Amino acid sequence: MADTKVSTEAAVVQPGGRDGRPSVPAVGRHGGRRATAGSERMAALLVSPTLLVLTVVVLYPTIMALRESLYGPKGLDPDTGFISSTEPFVGLQNYADVFGAAGERFWNAFWNTTFFTVVTVGLETVIGVSMALIMHKAFRGRALIRAGILIPWAVPTAVSGLLWRWIFNSDGIANTLIGHQILWTTEGFHARVAVIIAEVWKTAPFVGLLVLAGLQVIGQEVYEAARLDGAGSSRQFWHITLPLVKPALLVAVLFRCLDALRMFDLPYVLIGAQKTSVETLSMLAQNEASNVRFGPAAAYSVLLFLYVLLIALGFVRLLGADLVGDAGAGRGKRRRMVVSRRTEVTT
Repeated sequence: MADTKVSTEAAVVQPGGRDGRPSVPAVGRHGGRRATAGSERMAALLVSPTLLVLTVVVLYPTIMALRESLYGPKGLDPDTGFISSTEPFVGLQNYADVFGAAGERFWNAFWNTTFFTVVTVGLETVIGVSMALIMHKAFRGRALIRAGILIPWAVPTAVSGLLWRWIFNSDGIANTLIGHQILWTTEGFHARVAVIIAEVWKTAPFVGLLVLAGLQVIGQEVYEAARLDGAGSSRQFWHITLPLVKPALLVAVLFRCLDALRMFDLPYVLIGAQKTSVETLSMLAQNEASNVRFGPAAAYSVLLFLYVLLIALGFVRLLGADLVGDAGAGRGKRRRMVVSRRTEVTT
């Protein structure tokens, strides 16, 4: 046993370097490369079904939308007087029309989409964090409270829109409570308020659920130490709870922003189509496609895709900043460990 140990150590560290330092032979270098190549092939094989699905579901429709956006709507054939059977190629004209006189409807839908995203996500963040704090507390009947908070998120959006349309009727519950007759489902700022209320009620529990998951990984000893140091509830929230749940909160805000930018079904069911005050980019693209104007509809969809992509990239850069820093710190730590090991071997 002693001989075996000595021989193994001799195989690991052998003297003979030019500078007098022990040299480590490259034993198993080719075997390590083969193992790495095999693991890479296995990883590619496991990921390939997902990539295939993403190609069929995402990449192909995106390419077809880009292609369709280069064509205009069918018009009358001057030779026959009938509607042309093919769509004329117009190049980037559909995108150029956005910046012309015909782009007023597009910009109205763009600002409506941005307004709904900023307001609803902001309210959902505040309400969702409050819900998470309530669901995290230990009290009698907590399971019932959690179920009641999460029920709105489980309701389908179309059903939620019909429910709030009944509430916002002229003789509905909303007007009965405030004592005024307001036509919530018609044009005007009150229609936007109705959409915001319905959207926040529907999706704030989603933010609360993700924040609750972040709260449950925080150890109680952190709060006990803060209480021993004299920190009150407000200081604990701002200096302990909020920084520690920040990753989960940012992920929730990212998901909600991406979902709100694609808002279609709730305002469509609650208020209706072609309502200037609540028309979003998704509703505009659907309306153009229903009127057989597939070129402009595809152009609006591509612009919405680019808008969502820019927002997602911004959030990814924001979320990935700490990861890059951790990776850099990890590389520095590993480098210091290697140097220390070399020093120990030399000694």
